[in-house]
This record gives sequence, C-alpha cells and structure tokens, in this order.
Amino acid sequence: MAKWEGKVSSTLSKASANQIWPLFIDFFNFHKWFPNMSTCYGVHGTNGEVGGTRYCAGFSLPNEDGGADQVSWSKERLVAVDHEKMTMSYEMVDCNVGFKSYLSTIKIVCGDGEGCEVEWSFDVNPLEGLTYEDLVQKYQNGLDKTTKKMEDGLVQISAYSL
Repeated sequence: MAKWEGKVSSTLSKASANQIWPLFIDFFNFHKWFPNMSTCYGVHGTNGEVGGTRYCAGFSLPNEDGGADQVSWSKERLVAVDHEKMTMSYEMVDCNVGFKSYLSTIKIVCGDGEGCEVEWSFDVNPLEGLTYEDLVQKYQNGLDKTTKKMEDGLVQISAYSL
C-alpha cells in the first residue's frame, strides 16, 4: 500500500523564526501549544535532542481501542534536529491511532520581515477510516491552531516586558 505524503504550512506575521523555533524544539512540552493534546512529557533521552522520546495523549485522531472514552496516545522519537536550518524530524514508535509507519518534519522558514512560515510535512501509512484529504485537513487545522497559540503567547510575553 502506498504511503501518504503531504505538507501543510502556516504563516505567522507577529513572530520571527528565532522566536518560534524554541517552542517547537521543546519536544517534551508540546501540549502547551498543540490543540486538544492534554499530555506530553519525556519518557527517554534529553528534551530537544536526537533520541529524545515523548509520550503524547489527547489529540483528535480516533483511537483503535474502540471507544470514545479511550484516549488517543502516541510515543514519538526525535530522529533529526538541525538548529541552524530550524528543522526537526520525528517518528512515531508506538500508538493506538493506527499508524504503522509515521515520519514528520517541522521546518521554520524565515520571512522577509518580522514573520515566518512553519511547514509540517508527513510520510505515513494510510489510516483506516480517514481519507488522505481528511488527514491533510487535520494537519492544517492542528498547525494553524498551534502557530496561532504560539504567536499569541509570544505577543503577550512582549506586552508584559514593555
């Protein structure tokens, strides 16, 4: 079966790449920014370094455990980090949402002025019960909400430091 590959992006106008990158590379604390993710913490290695593994729970993909009362969860490992190019890749090593193969890359692209663009690409096996278009839309919605929350948080911090 062919893999699903795709990329979504979100443009920020009030935050620079240098402000956004540390929020993404804080790999063990992504629940602060990602919508509906109630839990995220390190289970192995060092936060933000290759090999660091996190446990995440409470996101919008349906779980295989068969019940609405069951929380969707995953364990994800950082497999590449390039601070200079502001890119990071991670793989899903275990989950209850149906991924048998999963690799994602986040890249922060500097803008011409104050802003930046965040790109989120993925290479996954097809998920039963979802179309490719549904999955792309979930990624886009998740990235848009995440970057808005990050940008709003940074604007609030800037306002307090004035």
